[in-house]
Amino acid sequence: MSIDIETFSDVDLGKFGVYKYAESPSFEILLFGYAVDGGDIHVVDLAQGEQIPKEILDTLTDDSVEKWAFNANFERICLSRYFRDLGRSLGSFHDNNHSSKFLNPEGWRCSMVWSAVMGLPLSLKGVGKILNLEDQKMDEGKALIRYFSVPCTPTKSNGGRKRNLPSDDPEKWSTFKRYNQRDIEVEMSIQQRLAKFPVPDSVWNEYHIDQQINDRGVMIDMDLVKKAIEMDTRSRSELTAAMKHLTNLDNPNSVQQMKRWLSENGMEVESLGKKAVAALLKTAPPELAEVLELRQQLAKSSVKKYQTMQRVVCNDNRARGMFMFYGANRTGRWAGRLIQLQNLPRNHLSDLESARALVKSGNYDAMKLLYEDVPDTLSQLIRTAFVPNRGNKFYVADFSAVEARVISWYAGETWKSEAFANNEDIYCSTASRMFGVPVVKHGVNGNLRQKGKIAELACGYGGSTGALKAMGALEMGLSEDELPGIVSSWRTANQKIVRFWWDVDRAVMNAVKHHRTTKLNGLTFFWKSGMLFITLPSGRKLAYVKPKIGKNRFGGDCITYEGIGSTKKWERLDSYGPKFVENIVQATSRDILCNAMKTLRNCNICMHIHDELVIEADPRLSIDALCKQMARVPDWAEGLVLRSDGYVSEFYKKD
Repeated sequence: MSIDIETFSDVDLGKFGVYKYAESPSFEILLFGYAVDGGDIHVVDLAQGEQIPKEILDTLTDDSVEKWAFNANFERICLSRYFRDLGRSLGSFHDNNHSSKFLNPEGWRCSMVWSAVMGLPLSLKGVGKILNLEDQKMDEGKALIRYFSVPCTPTKSNGGRKRNLPSDDPEKWSTFKRYNQRDIEVEMSIQQRLAKFPVPDSVWNEYHIDQQINDRGVMIDMDLVKKAIEMDTRSRSELTAAMKHLTNLDNPNSVQQMKRWLSENGMEVESLGKKAVAALLKTAPPELAEVLELRQQLAKSSVKKYQTMQRVVCNDNRARGMFMFYGANRTGRWAGRLIQLQNLPRNHLSDLESARALVKSGNYDAMKLLYEDVPDTLSQLIRTAFVPNRGNKFYVADFSAVEARVISWYAGETWKSEAFANNEDIYCSTASRMFGVPVVKHGVNGNLRQKGKIAELACGYGGSTGALKAMGALEMGLSEDELPGIVSSWRTANQKIVRFWWDVDRAVMNAVKHHRTTKLNGLTFFWKSGMLFITLPSGRKLAYVKPKIGKNRFGGDCITYEGIGSTKKWERLDSYGPKFVENIVQATSRDILCNAMKTLRNCNICMHIHDELVIEADPRLSIDALCKQMARVPDWAEGLVLRSDGYVSEFYKKD
């Protein structure tokens, strides 16, 4: 069954997410469009009293029937609310009480995921355009949604009403119904066009695990959040007052006013960004340093994360919908949504628990006395706002240096794989290999470890001196003159990885230029129907749209393809061996995480951040047993060395 719905809610979907959106008392489904087995499309006008046929309602809770929608998470969660309002059973519950309020995702398929798997845009309109579908999404849709699906501003001309009903403009309503029907036509056309490239069952299994994690959500300590926002407000007020006193500026937060003030006091600055201010503080005279330090504190954006938590949390104090499956469509990795768990500030405080208790007690004076920099402390406490359900603990486990392990495995860089197998410090091992001397952390030649570390982090995907700088090489005390030598030493120490870059480059070039299939180190490169595919050892394929031979900035041949670029727009991108290797390694690392999720799917995974899983579990669970299960090498990755480390906590943190 293909499904598309139109809804109303006074909650902003983009800012609050679908779980909070569908929880609003004002929520209702206006139109329910559906087609069974590719047949006629029916639009049920719920807003005007029509009813969804009983046999269709029964189908929605039948896991053996495939339900298709574009961004199916929206339809499934909204229909779950509709079922609860009807007092109907949601069918087989797929988890504990946290997610039993939602329709089981097992029977659902998402054509947006299918589009992502094929490297296509993540919007219905975008996919239709790229595939040159005969039926395209109606351009009037946005205006109709603004008219019927969100509240309107009361005016004299509209009689002071706060929302528009079908009776307020029957002609627009009729067009809205045609828009609902057209969306289903476009979705069905996408499925027909992509039919020769089916999504593997293993990926749908991963999607269902993802949906379970999103449905389960994670508990947020709302007392901590509330007190943190109050403290931040007071702190910002005091810091702003102190800056006004020192500078006599109307708005010391203004970059323009602050630059002018610094200039008038003998300090010319181009930027007031985080790195720039840190650099200025090294040479600033005391009176200017005091102002810059205050600015540094004000620049902490901790309150925004807390405010987002407050905004998106559901009625049961759990935040849901924070993970977008296949959000990075060149690798299949997840993208963050709402609270954005992928970029949480790190914590360095040795007494997190004490600082956390102070915030919860609301003792601002003690907080300021003991920690001085209140915004920084609040920033470090953001992770600790995520807490397990009462009676449980967080079991946090992550893979150790998974990308370095994967690229070494692919390239056959055996010395590195052996170092991992022996649990050696990989940065010391790399430095030792680079400089030809033993390197021991805090021991003999320990000063070289830092060079090994930054080289390891920056050079794996063809990075050169620019990558070292981006990783903070100069801030670490390395000189500009040292950088080329570090790149050269790393490449000499990792010759098989360097060779792998260019073997991949040739394989991709052969696939695109000559339509030849190449097998290389467990990978298969091939061209089909105007697409470049790379089959990973897991069986999953990476897809590149409309590849062709282009010219790089040096005048040499390179591969170009269509995709979402840094501008967030659909455009032609260029790539070459090391970049494709980066995609391959990150995609494989993602598959390894998915393998762990499948192994631990019954353990209440509530969050995952990069290569880390957060599980909400009974305190009797063994963290060692959990890490052992997580580090099980998939059947398709024989010879790969994996390791997982973990800890148990009363709240989330970076251990």
